[in-house]
Amino acid sequence: MSKTTTTAVSGCIIWFFLISIIGSCVMPVFFIIGGFSSVSDFAIQTTGAWICNDGTTPQTYTYETTTTDEYGNRQPSTAYVLQCVDSSGNVLKEDPIAYAFIWIGIWALLGMIVTGVLSFIFAAPGGMLVTKFLERIKVKK
Repeated sequence: MSKTTTTAVSGCIIWFFLISIIGSCVMPVFFIIGGFSSVSDFAIQTTGAWICNDGTTPQTYTYETTTTDEYGNRQPSTAYVLQCVDSSGNVLKEDPIAYAFIWIGIWALLGMIVTGVLSFIFAAPGGMLVTKFLERIKVKK
């Protein structure tokens, strides 16, 4: 194996491992942050700017409801809805789902960016280790 081939193979291997390992640690954290913060006022205002029509104000509406647990029993729960309210107080649009998906998607995008940056930072040292390992295998054969 030539030095160029060894370097290219080690680069592919290290990028695959770094993105897989770092992403498997970082992405769940960002999904959890997005899920828990999706009911915050900041999340409602941010996503409401995309969902609500011009001239309306995004607001949170909460109400008590029930959910079913893993055994089929009813449990009390709180539901959150984004409402687009005009200046006279009329609700023009309600969105119980899309705002949360958009918010969690924003956090997932941030997680991918962090994964890419960390992979880039650790690529050179990791690539050197893999290249040395592949060269060591080559010498033993």
